[in-house]
Amino acid sequence: MSQPNTVLITAGPYQFLATFESAAPKTVAMFRTLLPYKQKLIHVRWSGEGMWIPLGEKNFGVSFENHTAHPAPGHVLLYPGGISETEFLFCYGGVAAASKMGMLAANHFLTVTEGSENLRKLGEMVLWEGAQDVVFEIADEDKITQFREDRVAIKSKL
Repeated sequence: MSQPNTVLITAGPYQFLATFESAAPKTVAMFRTLLPYKQKLIHVRWSGEGMWIPLGEKNFGVSFENHTAHPAPGHVLLYPGGISETEFLFCYGGVAAASKMGMLAANHFLTVTEGSENLRKLGEMVLWEGAQDVVFEIADEDKITQFREDRVAIKSKL
């Protein structure tokens, strides 16, 4: 039986559905072991329009795969450490993965597939209001259905 491929991300007041990237199987397998994963998102310092979870010297034992220095909005990446500290990067706009040491490449392992219209709102909230709680969890059919029903309800109020 295959493992669920959809992740529900709850960050601040926003929710997103995301799908694991098959081109990063080792990173995906490692991240699955962390779920549900609860942390704080803070705004990046060097990379542009993104949020990150700094992890210091944490070594997940994952090397580079499906890595990029220029992710797109909605991409979630793992920089496995080395030149700079280990981190997760959650992109909401234009990003060039970097540190005070210069450009970095990070493993793109998760992509937001629904709810992306709220990425910029979340990013600007983190920028102007500070760190926001974030939870990554496997999205079963009930969570996916609830997410979609909530989006319809919100749109109908607008």
